[in-house]
Amino acid sequence: MLKKLLLLTALLASFTALPAEDDPHYVKEKILVVSLSTESLIYNPLESYSATEAQLYSALYEGLVTYHPFTLDPLPGVARRWEISEDGRTYRFYLRTEARYWNGDLVTAGDFRETWLMLLDPRRNAPYSFLLDSVKGARDFRTGLTAEPEDVGIRAEGDHVFVVELEEPSDPFLKILCHHSFVPLHPRIRDLVEEGSPAPGLGNGPFFLFESSGEGMIFRKNELYWDRKNVDLREIRFLFQDDEEKAAELFNQGKIHWSMGNIDFNKVENRGAITLNPLFATTYYYFTSQQEPYTDPRVRQALALLIPWEEIRSEEVYFTPATTLVPPLPGYPAAEPLNSTDEEKAWRLLEEAGYPGGKGLPPLVLLVPQGGENSPAVRTLSQSWQEKLEGEVAVRTLPARTYYQGLEAEEYTLGTLTWIGDFADPLTFLQMWASDSNLNSGGFESEEYDELIRLSGRQTGDTRMKTLARAEELLLQEAVVLPISHQPALNVVAASLLEGWYPNPLDIHPFKYISFYRPEIPPNVVQTAPLRFDLLVIFRYN
Repeated sequence: MLKKLLLLTALLASFTALPAEDDPHYVKEKILVVSLSTESLIYNPLESYSATEAQLYSALYEGLVTYHPFTLDPLPGVARRWEISEDGRTYRFYLRTEARYWNGDLVTAGDFRETWLMLLDPRRNAPYSFLLDSVKGARDFRTGLTAEPEDVGIRAEGDHVFVVELEEPSDPFLKILCHHSFVPLHPRIRDLVEEGSPAPGLGNGPFFLFESSGEGMIFRKNELYWDRKNVDLREIRFLFQDDEEKAAELFNQGKIHWSMGNIDFNKVENRGAITLNPLFATTYYYFTSQQEPYTDPRVRQALALLIPWEEIRSEEVYFTPATTLVPPLPGYPAAEPLNSTDEEKAWRLLEEAGYPGGKGLPPLVLLVPQGGENSPAVRTLSQSWQEKLEGEVAVRTLPARTYYQGLEAEEYTLGTLTWIGDFADPLTFLQMWASDSNLNSGGFESEEYDELIRLSGRQTGDTRMKTLARAEELLLQEAVVLPISHQPALNVVAASLLEGWYPNPLDIHPFKYISFYRPEIPPNVVQTAPLRFDLLVIFRYN
């Protein structure tokens, strides 16, 4: 009875009255105000995949391991420690006995098992389920080759020991588990998800969803979180703001502490608040390779060879032009790009494929988010093909907030994405193009490519990196993807007020570590000065 009373008292502490939004004492009251764009958010970690959602989930949920706020290395989360077998195939995670959801219920090993099985359910087609393919039996289960959950190498040994068996040793496995898709869902939430309802946020993270409306959200500190003593913020207020000038005005007035890019940078008075750092990200175009005639690599190659690449990949246009899909990584050999214009070869390939001079090609449709039709790359691509081919070339747009969903539903020839890696490894850019990947929007299928990805899973070190580079080279040479630029991360942050916000290559900033004063730094967490807008620091992506 006493334990239940203490839990209830801690929970009620989260609902104490706080100042109104226009109260000037944000810092004193430890209220962080963050500006977001009004993109469509999916409140279900099993289904979502946007960078904004990943940032929000760092507050609401916690997996076995979590991101280090600066290095991005895995830190203990719900798992206080883990053991890895000598052959590297079995991971035994020891869960914290004090890990709870915000309603007071214990987080158990069974919650992880049941949630992971939901993620792998082939009926769900969850976007990141393929990242568990290294787990014994997981790939066969998610692709429907087996229907027996017991065949998947995950099991709970009591409430506080979670065991994972791998097919082969996996270098990036712990880094993968930092991703929000592998958090535990409370049984009540699992029932709602099964019924098709959005998960309302009964999480186990350092904060919980207190209020949500069309204007924004309020997260409040979870007083039942196991590491609450190291969580300084009492509240996080998210403002949905698409008016970039208004966002700048609010920041200048001290009413916003962090804008995640949806702001007029030219109107920001404190230039030192604008942070720019290298991002493990690439903007690229891709062919829908499951549609004729674009299943034929000769057609894709020919179209790519008609593009004036020097004009598109110009430093006058893009901060960091990209010739490869995977951004530069220490120890990863650069793949040979398709980086030249060769009209003679293009016409030869088209004739071999049965489309001399481009005659007979179906209309080329570029699908881009609204505003993207004005980008230099879209203009150059469409104009080049329009001038050189006899067929029709069209640019279609979708509202930015629904664009990602549209990529799965609309008919088009080329789509575009900016992909931010989920962990600092080439696999995060390459595994998604496997034929059975849930994120393979282009429908690319290649037995050779699939075998290279599978082979890399059985390798380690330099050998593995060389195999992955061969896989990337196949994507580039067959013009499956057309890289355009490596994007930097741009944020506007009140760095003079905040501690624990660190620029990093994934642009993930766990809210747990953010505070308004210099706190006692938790173990394994480093401090660093914020980056100025006019400085560029190259981070190691490992």
